[in-house]
This record gives sequence, C-alpha cells and structure tokens, in this order.
Amino acid sequence: MTLKEINDKLKISLKPQRYRHSVSVAETAVHLAELYGADADKAYLAGLVHDCAKNCSKDELFELADRYSLEIDEVSGVSWGLLHGFVGAELARHEYGISDDEIYDAVYYHTIGRADMPLLTEIIYLADGIEPLRNYPGVDEIRKASEENLHKAVVMYTDATVKYVLKRGFLLHPAAIETRNFYIGKLSVNNSVD
Repeated sequence: MTLKEINDKLKISLKPQRYRHSVSVAETAVHLAELYGADADKAYLAGLVHDCAKNCSKDELFELADRYSLEIDEVSGVSWGLLHGFVGAELARHEYGISDDEIYDAVYYHTIGRADMPLLTEIIYLADGIEPLRNYPGVDEIRKASEENLHKAVVMYTDATVKYVLKRGFLLHPAAIETRNFYIGKLSVNNSVD
C-alpha cells in the first residue's frame, strides 16, 4: 500500500480523535527520529499505524490474536486493551502491507515497552506518550527531557504510566517494570541520572 492508501484506510477504521492522535504521534516520532538519528520515514509510518487496532472490540482483539497465533500473557488477557499493540503489529503487516521488522517491533511494543528497545521502538513508545494532544501531569517535563536525553524521557514516561496504572488499580504489565529498570540501569551506567 502507498502512504496515501494507508492514511485513507486509517481515516475509515479509526475514530476521528484516534486518527488525529495517530497523525500527531507520527509527527512527534519524525521530530524524535531527526533528533536521535533514526529513519524519519519509518518513524512517521510506525507512528501513523501504531494504533491501527485501537478501535477493535474485545472480541475482535481476541479473535485477531488467535488468527495470528499471538500468545496472550496473563496480564494482557485481563487488561485486554493492551492487546491492541500486539494485534496492531500484525494488522500493520497483513492489512496495511508493512513488512518492515523495525516498524513491526515499534507497533508491537508501543504500549508496554520492553527492556533494550531498538531506537525506533523507543521513539514510538515515547512519541505515543508525549505527542501534543496528550495532557497529563508531568507531560511537559517529559517533553522537555525528550529533547535532551531519550532514555531519561523513556524512564519519566514509564514512571508516569506506572503511576497512572497503580492509581486506577489496574494490573501492571511486567514489561513496564522491565522497561523502567533497564533504562534506569542504562542511565546509571552513563552517569546521567539527576
């Protein structure tokens, strides 16, 4: 599919607010890619499609996970909204014709993160949380940090996500803890922790 075809399909399959968020994530991802030396075209495309499964119902997510033989971990089985990243990576590949493994990984992990993410995955994970339409306590500080130290911003964003999840009494995905611990360690090694 061409970028225009992908864009047109997303406009139809996503609610207008979700589509605006996706475009904003794509634009934020391009900025971060240019700042940190990633491929800006891949960043735009990954940002654009990262939520392509977001408007799927619970039944659709489980059906698609089964169709694509995705293993559903215990937390994602209960907090089924997390499945949209895993399913979205498969939809990007099978429904949007995006065969790039870096984009697949970025879409797959954009919600929960993981330890030792490739640069593009870090960028999409962070861009999803700091794009200009996002508004939550601390987001401006995370945006500022993203201009200076990508890994520090990843830690700050992960902290904000963990706080949000805990405050609401939701299940915390183990990948969030692994993400935070890995990047805290990375900052400590680089003597970059404030």
